[in-house]
Amino acid sequence: MVRVIDTEGDRVTWTFPAEPGAVGAARSTVRAQLHGWGLDGVGDLAALLVSELVTNALRHATGPIGVCLSRSSGPDGVLRVEVSDPLPDLPHERVARAEDEGGRGLQLVARTTRRWGTRPGEVGKTVWFELTVPE
Repeated sequence: MVRVIDTEGDRVTWTFPAEPGAVGAARSTVRAQLHGWGLDGVGDLAALLVSELVTNALRHATGPIGVCLSRSSGPDGVLRVEVSDPLPDLPHERVARAEDEGGRGLQLVARTTRRWGTRPGEVGKTVWFELTVPE
């Protein structure tokens, strides 16, 4: 795992290898960082959604998986979480049937976040979401 923190401490980025252990490592790393920032109130949800997005990256892409957290402060504080992988295909939210084993990750992201979206990168793509930070 590679970790980079900006000089202000409001943005942190990690790169995880595309291996099964990446999901648990990303989840615990995000929780620890949010705890360090005093954002335990969004820690469980952020960790759950990161798990979903990193799992999607592992299922559909090869290569490193990037996770980035950035926070803004003040009364309108927002936590932005980004998960990147080298596959250029942008994901789409779909409706999973009751018997489907998967396909609910983006539904969960869409229904529990302030905003979310995708964007292509120079290589691959990024799926991002925002959570409102409690005061």
